[in-house]
Amino acid sequence: MTAVSTLIGCDFSSSPSKRKPIVVAVGHAVAGRVQLQILLRFDTLNAFADWLKQLPAWVGGFDLPFGLPRELVETLGWPTDWLPCMQHYAALSRADIRSTFKAFCDARPVGGKFAHRATDTPAGSSPSMKWVNPPVAYMLHAGVPRLLEAGVYLPGLQPAVQAMETTPERAAKVALEAYPGLLAREILGHRSYKTDDRARQSDERLIARKDLVTALELGQTRLQLRLKLTHAQRDAIIEDGSGDALDAVLCLMQAAWAWQQHQQGAPLYGLPADMDPLEGWIVTA
Repeated sequence: MTAVSTLIGCDFSSSPSKRKPIVVAVGHAVAGRVQLQILLRFDTLNAFADWLKQLPAWVGGFDLPFGLPRELVETLGWPTDWLPCMQHYAALSRADIRSTFKAFCDARPVGGKFAHRATDTPAGSSPSMKWVNPPVAYMLHAGVPRLLEAGVYLPGLQPAVQAMETTPERAAKVALEAYPGLLAREILGHRSYKTDDRARQSDERLIARKDLVTALELGQTRLQLRLKLTHAQRDAIIEDGSGDALDAVLCLMQAAWAWQQHQQGAPLYGLPADMDPLEGWIVTA
């Protein structure tokens, strides 16, 4: 696995603040080892977007959905090509999104309120139309337009040739949908390792974060990559009871796996060739 200039993992927030910033893990990979270089925090969407635009070349894993369920889009009569669908979605307000999605759910039977993407079952992820706990619909609404403004290539959602012809540097900025919970569950099962509620940041969760970091350092996941940290980085990640720093690192590991797949000649950075080009897919799912 040859080195790449920059790998990034992003724990995203649709409403970042000083208390709950967007956290980005920046690193690089060589010979199956993923070296964390720095953890960055952005307390506004604009600061995050500006940083993305300035960074010249990277492969990144972002903890936010890149698409909506096809069933939802078709039921609402929205465009079924990904880019026009995202442009339509970006033009809505959050209030519009909530009322539209709530009306969709209210018309459906108990136990099947939400529409799901094909990737949700293998990844164990929340439906991308969910507007509360977690508000991933708003994360999509806030995140995808800013990725597009940064001139990224999104494998499986934009044809690579088209992306490169439109903006040559797009091929150098590759964004993949990541999900830290997928990798965390592989190691911890259903043990909880994080909470934003400081009163509930327990010793059990601290031990779970230690176990998770140790497993990543030893390469004890199906990604077969080893995380390399300094002592100070390790302490900072484990001591962050919100788990945001650790989630950013988990996304970094998923981005490194995707880069490795690309290096080995896999199309779409390891995403399935038959993925739905409207819904998107979570890398490593």
